Amino acid sequence: MAKRILLVEGRDDEHVLKHICGIRGIPHLDEITPLENVERLLSHIPTRLRATSEEGDVVGVVIDADTSVGSRWQAVRDRFIEAGYPNVPHQPNPNGTIFDRPNDSLLPRAGVWMMPDNKTHGILENFLRFLVPQPNALFDHVTKSVETIPALRFSQLDEPKAIIHTWLAWQEEPGKPFGTAITARFLDADVPEADVIVAWLNQLFY
Repeated sequence: MAKRILLVEGRDDEHVLKHICGIRGIPHLDEITPLENVERLLSHIPTRLRATSEEGDVVGVVIDADTSVGSRWQAVRDRFIEAGYPNVPHQPNPNGTIFDRPNDSLLPRAGVWMMPDNKTHGILENFLRFLVPQPNALFDHVTKSVETIPALRFSQLDEPKAIIHTWLAWQEEPGKPFGTAITARFLDADVPEADVIVAWLNQLFY
């Protein structure tokens, strides 16, 4: 039986995408598989792509851009070329990249979404900032509070994590995990900024 799966870095990615798919009614997705970290995800891509055996198989990959869209895309691109995909673009599609099944091949239809938006560096939490309803005076206060912490102890890349976790800590039910925070609408999967990844998921897993 054909399988439609999404490979992600970790449990937070898994739960965010499960809740977005549920709220936005994205069908035909059988499994979201967390690989625990980016290195394992990258190394798993060629293996999983080659493991397909059904004509209807679809494999999606969601991965953080981290500090460089270009460097992370090159790492992903190398894995797809290694697996046997021809004509892999040198840059990600801003709307999410999709690869049709290569001719005369058992390789699956596949896609890549690079967090947060395929265009800028960042991580899952940068994407979650898009889900905070705007305008929002409380969120503005959260952002300023984190940005003005004396003797900052985390890296600039991790600042969005501090902001999102502070935002969730200041809600009526403090400290909800990302997935249930989406269900509670502390993070809103229906904001227009979520439409692009929803469109990519629907196009990939139609």
